[in-house]
Amino acid sequence: MPGTCVVGLQWGDEAKGKLVDILTERHEIVVRYQGGANAGHTVVSGGQTWKLSLIPSGILRDGVTCVVTGGVVLDPANVLKELDGLESRGVRIGSKLKLSDRAHVVFPWHMLEDKVLDGSVSGGEAIGTTGRGIGPCYRDKVGRSLAIRLGDLYRDDFSERFAHVLSFKQRLLESVAPGEGSMLDGERILAEYRGYAERLKPYVADTTAYLLDAVEAGSKLLFEGAQGALLDIDHGTFPYVTSSNSSGVGVASGSGVPGRWIERVIGVVKAYSTRVGGGPLPTEQDNAIGMHLRERGREYGTVTMRPRRCGWFDAVAARYTARLSGVDELAVMLLDVLAGLPEVKICSAYEIDGRRVTQFPSHVDDLRRAVPVYETLPGWQADIDGVTRFDDLPKEARGYVARLGEVIGRPVSIVSVGPDRAQTIFCR
Repeated sequence: MPGTCVVGLQWGDEAKGKLVDILTERHEIVVRYQGGANAGHTVVSGGQTWKLSLIPSGILRDGVTCVVTGGVVLDPANVLKELDGLESRGVRIGSKLKLSDRAHVVFPWHMLEDKVLDGSVSGGEAIGTTGRGIGPCYRDKVGRSLAIRLGDLYRDDFSERFAHVLSFKQRLLESVAPGEGSMLDGERILAEYRGYAERLKPYVADTTAYLLDAVEAGSKLLFEGAQGALLDIDHGTFPYVTSSNSSGVGVASGSGVPGRWIERVIGVVKAYSTRVGGGPLPTEQDNAIGMHLRERGREYGTVTMRPRRCGWFDAVAARYTARLSGVDELAVMLLDVLAGLPEVKICSAYEIDGRRVTQFPSHVDDLRRAVPVYETLPGWQADIDGVTRFDDLPKEARGYVARLGEVIGRPVSIVSVGPDRAQTIFCR
């Protein structure tokens, strides 16, 4: 069975892009199976930094095909911006990229809906949308009647379908925010998207058929998730979640490749916890510890540059998502960020209403009342960003990594001690 999947086990931003970039050299096809331009991957190599949202991190490697499947919602302008940026820096795209004709397309009205429709829940706490139209596009996908897929842009009746959707969206937006609907200039938008379609045409394909042929032929596939499992629409901290299945359960539905073709699932965690936007973060440290984590870890969103909330590692949450995603092994990223702290903590249980629990709550209100039960371990003072062997890490760092594996219930196979490809330790 030829498939490997990389999935984030926290609230996203676990440095999955770096890991995918490293693993790509062992695979022939890299597959992005869900999410949209609300996701951001950062890869550092040879002193250069690459920031990608829609195009898989594997695009930086020659001899690898990158596939964006029908589970992704595509903003064509964003795709072209990434392509132009890559080619301007010497990355040859050619036939390396395939975009699913089943992928749903983000239009300007989706971004306006993100702006004018209430993005908060009762009590006024923001869900944390990036404002890029991702949620409204997924809503139209499920609603069906107002959805436009990438393949539709090449159909003879595209103009008619576009006009039908535009008319409805103008009326909808005017009803909730007078003046907003009139901002949608149909002729201009249609011309823009025809231009996008022309430029993207060489990359558009039936990726479902392509991937099924590939796995049956024995090709080695690497599946690249976006966001993190705790943001899964069905299994995450609803409603403070994304609009797709961002846990391991979304691989098959997003890509069209049955789960039996995946032999290895790597769960990616930071050595601490972060979150962007609203929703509970039980281990959050709104203090000097949190500031240490944010500044040393450069915890600002790849896409939005919003500061991330930071806290101690939450093993209750990670143990849940490791089971949910069928994880075989763990990659612990950003271990170097913890250097310099006198002690480090792991949340191994919660107290909720005076009762100790180790099961992750299914309702966000219960999680909001959760009080972390911490294990305290000794910290380490030495910088570890130059260490290349696990046995050369300070014993305190080794002990911390080992304990993470124990409380999550999965072996740690990879440790990252810096952003560059070379700053990666393979433990097994």
